[in-house]
Amino acid sequence: MLDAMSMDQLRTFIAAADEGSFSAAGRKLRRAQSVVSTTLANLELQLGFQLFERTGRYPQLTEKGRALLSQARVAANSMDEFKAKARTLAEGLEPELAIAVDVMYPIERLTSAVRAFHVAFPGTPLRLYVEALGAVVQPLIDGKCRIAVIGSLPDMPSGSVSEYLLSVDAVAVAAPNHPLASIEGVVLRSAAIEHVQLVLTDRSDLTHGRNFSVMSAQTWRLGDMGAKHAFLRAGLGWGFMPGHMVDDDIRTGCLASLFLEPHPTESAGFAMHAVYMRAHPPGPAGRWFVDRLKLA
Repeated sequence: MLDAMSMDQLRTFIAAADEGSFSAAGRKLRRAQSVVSTTLANLELQLGFQLFERTGRYPQLTEKGRALLSQARVAANSMDEFKAKARTLAEGLEPELAIAVDVMYPIERLTSAVRAFHVAFPGTPLRLYVEALGAVVQPLIDGKCRIAVIGSLPDMPSGSVSEYLLSVDAVAVAAPNHPLASIEGVVLRSAAIEHVQLVLTDRSDLTHGRNFSVMSAQTWRLGDMGAKHAFLRAGLGWGFMPGHMVDDDIRTGCLASLFLEPHPTESAGFAMHAVYMRAHPPGPAGRWFVDRLKLA
């Protein structure tokens, strides 16, 4: 009986457990509730025990159902990865490689990887989106790119796989003539919130209503990192910048480091990851590029 078990049955089991009802699972799977119920009943018959208690308004996982759920997820994910790998092998070399890159990623490392890519894959056009926050992830979700290099957005899209690349330090800076720059020692949050903070805004709607590393109630939101950099140098506010972008400014005195009071939960930096959808992993060129970013 168990040999006849299908992947469709496991996916139906997972959907019912995740959605909390057979009708909701049907909507997710685009099937009638009766089909979901019949599929699960047949699966239980093959197993020889119930996966759900059906006495209440909503079905509840039995103890044995809970014990099998994690294994069902592993099996389903393994099949997804098998299909994705087979699809990638069938496609062969990508006709074009499109990548979304977080503006926080060190530009020297990116240009080094791009230069090496041009030598390794001279016939494969490369298209880069350089964005911040959710705008890095949006092209990946929309299918406009195969890989996203993210760091400023801490959330990973559903159904994605991530690979760690590197960490980038975030430095709070202001112009030397800015009031905060004259404070010796630690700059308290109570002092920082009294001044305009320059914040990089999200061109997408993925982070609507959310803020990251924003302390001040007075914010100027800029959609371009170059503009933010110029505004900081002009003394129009203070803000966080990737360390590699302002090292020279700090060394030459064009900007001053601010030793801000540490936040209890937020770290002063970004962990950069290469992210792709599990169902559409990188092809040969994309795989090479991700590996090269780890070495650049």
